[in-house]
Amino acid sequence: MKPITTLLLLMSCCAFAQYNYDVSEAFPFGQAHPNAPEQIKDFDALIGECQCKSTSRKPDGTWNDAIDMIWRWKYIMNGMGVQDETLKADGGHSGSIRQFIADSSKWYVHYYSSKTPSTTLSTWTGNKRENGNIVLYREQKAPNGMDGFFRLTFYDISKLGYKWIGEWVDKTEKIVYPTWKIECKK
Repeated sequence: MKPITTLLLLMSCCAFAQYNYDVSEAFPFGQAHPNAPEQIKDFDALIGECQCKSTSRKPDGTWNDAIDMIWRWKYIMNGMGVQDETLKADGGHSGSIRQFIADSSKWYVHYYSSKTPSTTLSTWTGNKRENGNIVLYREQKAPNGMDGFFRLTFYDISKLGYKWIGEWVDKTEKIVYPTWKIECKK
């Protein structure tokens, strides 16, 4: 009887050990896996929950009133990826799944939203820069047909919070038109 008990105990320990970096009572937002690419920690200061103000631009070019928002970040896939979700007071919720792919040395960010469900998720790519900003891009034409990108930038990142801005930029990034901004505090 002892060998069976020992075997079952060993098997259960091994099974639970496979998920040491997942969300747990001790780590409610998970942990970065030590075998993940070092860039997994690019979002480390954002992991957790922040109280935010989200402001978007109206079609006439003026800004809407700020909307209260919770922005929650956690490590997923046993610490090999990062997920975020937003819970907005106006009922428009969204999120992203982020994976760093070492072969291309880039983050790939897949976005989804409750207000604009899609059969194919939008994807942004980018990296953390030397100044600490995280900058991501997705090709997008301007309303007048000009080629460009929708650029997302996380900046002023600290343990106290961060800021985020979404902007349309031309291919040279000399024309910049902000359309959405968010300020967050932990």
